[in-house]
Amino acid sequence: MAEAGPTEPPGLSFGLDTFGDVTVDPHTGERLAHAEVIRNVVTEGVLADDVGIDAFGIGEHHRGDFAISAPELPLAAIAARTSRILLGTAVTVLSSDDPVRVYEKFATLDAISGGRAEVTLGRGSFTESFPLFGYDLGDYERLFVEKLDLFAALQGEQRVTWDRGELRAPLRDAEVFPKTERGSVPAWIGVGGSPESVVRAARYGFPLMLAIIGGEPARFAPFTDLYRRALDELGHDPLPIGVHSPGFVADTDDEAREVLYPHYQQMRNRIGRERGWGPGTREQYDAEVDHGALYVGSPETVAQKIAATVRALGIQRFDLKYSNGTLPHPYLLRAIELYGTKVVPRVRELLADS
Repeated sequence: MAEAGPTEPPGLSFGLDTFGDVTVDPHTGERLAHAEVIRNVVTEGVLADDVGIDAFGIGEHHRGDFAISAPELPLAAIAARTSRILLGTAVTVLSSDDPVRVYEKFATLDAISGGRAEVTLGRGSFTESFPLFGYDLGDYERLFVEKLDLFAALQGEQRVTWDRGELRAPLRDAEVFPKTERGSVPAWIGVGGSPESVVRAARYGFPLMLAIIGGEPARFAPFTDLYRRALDELGHDPLPIGVHSPGFVADTDDEAREVLYPHYQQMRNRIGRERGWGPGTREQYDAEVDHGALYVGSPETVAQKIAATVRALGIQRFDLKYSNGTLPHPYLLRAIELYGTKVVPRVRELLADS
């Protein structure tokens, strides 16, 4: 097994992610309109910048329980009201989009934000976008492989001739606009944990964003080790590895667990019914908080767990998916504040002392 990276990897950074989950009014319990949720996400992104978070990511979904299907637009709104935070996606479903259009949109966001755009490319955990945009789910794997290949070809912002696909029309001496001031749009590959996807990210020379949404984070060390070995064998310089995991920060451990539980469980059971899972239990929830991939608790508890993940995997980026189902907006604002002002500084202290 390859050795892990340094205790605090150079350039260690911290992000927050949201899918624009449709939340409820904390007083009435009524679901908010999609429009209000989107406006709230913009407010959350601005607050993340204010409290010193390094990056803010918005996921793409095409279903009623998530409000955001076009992340570039709220990201642009956040860009206009912030000055330093990186703005990206969690993830962009490249398989059901067009690589040229994705590149154009993020090059435009890069201009609006003054060079703060990034994109995480993936297949997504839901499939509603495929029939919505006229794609056959039978081509699920080939669509991503072809479109990632084309996106990689666009990264140099030169004229491109690309004819390696069967599902996407070729390009002949094509040029894509606008050009970025820095010469490319930084891109990550979002991976759920398949070895093939990890090696593919290394082959194209993209940083790896590992979605750990269940189970003990340390058990994903073979994937981070595989990525480093693959980069080395392919002759690439070391590249960043990030982790995206769900969680919730409150003032105390008890408050965090009890406030989150009904919202998280409702979301988990709704998705579970779609995927044939059995109903979740409180015991499973508590076990995931205690030992798994739910980073839930007071600032000290969450910081300790993040620091342990950084040590175990040698990562350069940790993104907390702070929105969880219908959990109301005021709780999300407090979680963002605590993450930026308490959790992140404490993680750095823990890593410096170890």
